[in-house]
Amino acid sequence: MRARTIFLLLVIALLAAFAALNWDAFFAPTTLSLGVATVQAPLGLVMLGIVTALVILFVAYMAFWQGTVLMDTRRHTKELQAQRTLADEAEASRFTELRSLLHAELDRLASRVEQTQAGLRTEIRDSANSLSAMIGEIDDRTSRRAAGPST
Repeated sequence: MRARTIFLLLVIALLAAFAALNWDAFFAPTTLSLGVATVQAPLGLVMLGIVTALVILFVAYMAFWQGTVLMDTRRHTKELQAQRTLADEAEASRFTELRSLLHAELDRLASRVEQTQAGLRTEIRDSANSLSAMIGEIDDRTSRRAAGPST
């Protein structure tokens, strides 16, 4: 329990003990003035009734206040959950969009790599053909030179 609750219970217990110890004095009739009339009634009992009524009103007010706070807390919790759901959906949407963007970029890069590889193959084939032609020409020249002086 909280210290405040313990203090309140202690005060109520002390008040009850005081009333029990002075019960005869609480029931002693006294002349009470109500402003427009006078009444014979036990002053202690009237004061005890007023204190009891105030405690009941205080407890009712605290129960109402706590209920209001509880309802506000529930409403805020629902709003937070709704906002969290929206944020999660937005994040999932961003991830989906990022995934599709990355797939498109990877596909584009793959096609560029493929085109570059095809171009390189063509250049290598052309270079190989050109090199073979040059080697063949050099081979012809050397075989003609080698054949030429002997005749």
